[in-house]
Amino acid sequence: MPETQLNVRLLSHTPDPVTAIALAGRLCYSDSDILSLREGVRGRAPQFVEKLASLGHLSPFEHASFTFGAEGVSRALLAQITRHRVASFSVQSQRYVKQNSGAYLVPPSVAALGEEAVARFEVQMDTIWNFYGEWLAAGIPAEDARFVLPNAAETRMVFTMNARELLHFFSLRCCSRAQWEIRRLAWCMLGLVRREAPELFGHAGPACVSGACSEGKMSCGKQVEMRRRSEALTVLASGGADDEAILSWVLQNIYNEN
Repeated sequence: MPETQLNVRLLSHTPDPVTAIALAGRLCYSDSDILSLREGVRGRAPQFVEKLASLGHLSPFEHASFTFGAEGVSRALLAQITRHRVASFSVQSQRYVKQNSGAYLVPPSVAALGEEAVARFEVQMDTIWNFYGEWLAAGIPAEDARFVLPNAAETRMVFTMNARELLHFFSLRCCSRAQWEIRRLAWCMLGLVRREAPELFGHAGPACVSGACSEGKMSCGKQVEMRRRSEALTVLASGGADDEAILSWVLQNIYNEN
């Protein structure tokens, strides 16, 4: 059965998200009409957005949304990311899509134990998928046969978050204390949106990148390292790196630290 790997793409986003946010924010403090406001923010949108962020006035950030496609992610990750409820998810159904590919993820902690451990893991996966296939062949509906499938099973999804939720998501899931799989996904997403809207996401990431660590006594103590990674990602994104290059950077630089 095939092992799979993370793949993330930015599929679409609000056109000119910085201007949309700036206009919405400016409206809150002005008696001007909409068209006048639109003209007023031309060329000054980044400054307005920076001001809104410094004031903690983040509701205008909800007017910009970003849609991602992800595959090579596990059902375990799905359980985590859907806890971010200010988002929209469309997920490949195990009820309607038979899982004949048998694709799964091997955790880095298992891979670190060596070839023998990985082989044992793969044998277990093969056993599960053979059992799944036997149930389907016996006439068990896919919606019931799927009950034997593991958290390691691959899934695919399209999901949308607004800019405010993304800032919150990155603060939690880019942190070194986040689970390795969703952390890698988060850093990929951060690279993609930082490339498209650096004015919004230039300082996004774990809390320690732009301020103090929020983990208290559970802090990893790697603030300098986290800031170094964020700066390296900024250099990559500002150079117009494509999705593949950002994904490759993340897989090489965001480690299994748990």
